[in-house]
Amino acid sequence: MASKPGPLTRWPWHDMGNYKYALVAPWAAYSTYRFAAATARGEEGDLLSLFVLPTLLFRLLYTQLWISVSRHQTARSKHRIVSKSLDFDQVDRERNWDDQIILTALLFYVVNSVAPMTQGLPWWNPKGMVLTVLLHLGPVEFLYYWFHRALHHHYLYSRYHSHHHASIVTEPVTSVIHPFAEEAVYFGLFAIPLLTMMATGTGSVAMSNAYLIYIDFMNYLGHCNFELVPKLLFDLFPPLKYLMYTPSFHSLHHTQFRTNYSLFVPFYDYVYGTMDKSSDDLYERTLHGREEAPDVVHLTHLTTPGSLLHLRLGFASLASAPLRSSSSAAASALAVVERPLAALASLLGRTAFRCEANRMGKLSTETWVVPRYSSQYTSKKDGHAVSRVVERAVADAEASGAAVLTLGLLNQGYELNRNGELYVIRKPELKTKIVDGTSLAVAAVLHMIPRGANDVLLLGKECKVVSVLAQALCERDIQVRVVDADLHEALRRQIGPELRGRLALSCSYSSKVWLVGDGLTEREQERAAPGTHFVPYSQFPVTGDGGDARADCVYHSTPALVAPESYENLHACENWLARRVMSAWRAAGIVHALERWPGHECGDAVTGVDKAWRAALAHGFRPYDAVHHAVDEAVKPCGDAIAK
Repeated sequence: MASKPGPLTRWPWHDMGNYKYALVAPWAAYSTYRFAAATARGEEGDLLSLFVLPTLLFRLLYTQLWISVSRHQTARSKHRIVSKSLDFDQVDRERNWDDQIILTALLFYVVNSVAPMTQGLPWWNPKGMVLTVLLHLGPVEFLYYWFHRALHHHYLYSRYHSHHHASIVTEPVTSVIHPFAEEAVYFGLFAIPLLTMMATGTGSVAMSNAYLIYIDFMNYLGHCNFELVPKLLFDLFPPLKYLMYTPSFHSLHHTQFRTNYSLFVPFYDYVYGTMDKSSDDLYERTLHGREEAPDVVHLTHLTTPGSLLHLRLGFASLASAPLRSSSSAAASALAVVERPLAALASLLGRTAFRCEANRMGKLSTETWVVPRYSSQYTSKKDGHAVSRVVERAVADAEASGAAVLTLGLLNQGYELNRNGELYVIRKPELKTKIVDGTSLAVAAVLHMIPRGANDVLLLGKECKVVSVLAQALCERDIQVRVVDADLHEALRRQIGPELRGRLALSCSYSSKVWLVGDGLTEREQERAAPGTHFVPYSQFPVTGDGGDARADCVYHSTPALVAPESYENLHACENWLARRVMSAWRAAGIVHALERWPGHECGDAVTGVDKAWRAALAHGFRPYDAVHHAVDEAVKPCGDAIAK
């Protein structure tokens, strides 16, 4: 929203949400019926109105493609133009990027229904292309230039254009984020070539829609925040620099504000002396680019086909919300394309791909995604192939110069790689430190146990986290009850003799705090007494088929921490976690790198629960629990020693 919103700032369908697409439905149905009826009578149907809906759908898909490509390129960083942080506020502000596409469709339908000159157009007319080019280079660009300069006057800027310029770091869709009144003026300008074509009898269906695609392309090009226009074009045809802008050219308008006002053609900035003098230098530098080596790589993977759309490279509106809350009607409608995309990612992905790049002070971090799903990690058929992909990602991380690699989700399974130790055994001179995050994960679990709890029920299978967790609980005088005899025997062998008295084999499920791993069934949850706290120590949340299985129980978050304010460019949620919250395993790698700890934390190696927790707090991380969002005094750690 502009700093001082003026008249007609809000879009007419602002409160309709995704139901705004219903405005197009009757027009689309009528145009289709009219075309079919005309064809049945042996007459020529109206192609322009018939193609409005296909063009709308194509533009939506085309825009999403630009978003995904842009985010992938900016994560790679080599040709990134502006390296400042993009945040959740900007994502929310730009989620209505499809408004202008809907408006275009409605205007095409309305004008086509009332203006006979727009009906019965041929598929193609070359004269219309010549006229459109001339009118765009002349009146459209000229009028836009002066209107844009007027928008930067204090009165109009504060009421309208400041909404667009709230985004310093641009994404492709930033180009179309404007108040309704401002966008309406732009539509009036773009209508000049279209209506002139119709009035002169040179219009065509292809040229009308091609002009829209051209506007989209140039808009998204100018705001994509990475340089991609090859210098060869300007070398072969030097005057092109006056006729076509570049992403770096327009980025200067968003960082300097008073230069580079042109729409797509810089000619008028040259004529009126408003071209930024650093335009050519910035273009050369960003086009040449430089690779930025990550200090920390967090290796995660896809969980379900739906998680593919939830990635930062997927749908921004879904990625900016926790995975489970993304299962709305809109997300459900996308299920049609989820599985084909999932199959494609699994088929083509031979190694992990960069999904996100962040910075914390001088520390550079990246998130890489293994294009495999949870079901493939546990499948005997796909297990070996998954192992090869993960091992290749470890090698790639070392080649990139990463100091630390964290293994997220199932990438650290004992059966897969013995909690990461397999890579150290195979390559003892491995420079990249492998971190499985056990210490910090256990510390986060301890912080979710309500104060006053003197016994817990520990459920699950034997694993490294369970062993360290049981040891830490016993050290804090917490009675640990285990119902599985095999698990109990395994834990007794691992903890010290002086602590074994606090570990008990029990057949009772009466404890009010359950520490649970993967695979807790709804039937098991039904055994819990009302008010029981389910605290997961695994990387996957405890839920029933449709969410929390027990309304009378408390379900805590998977081990996680709130990211420090200094952690930049965080604008996508990590799976089911809330905004600006990251898993303890991911945070562990960052802390490991910041502390410059020399060893690995994988296999049997443990950094130390208290040591990891104190370091995390010292670097600005904060405790997190979904029950309270940020842990408050009511839910302090069961052992206050960990907080000291």
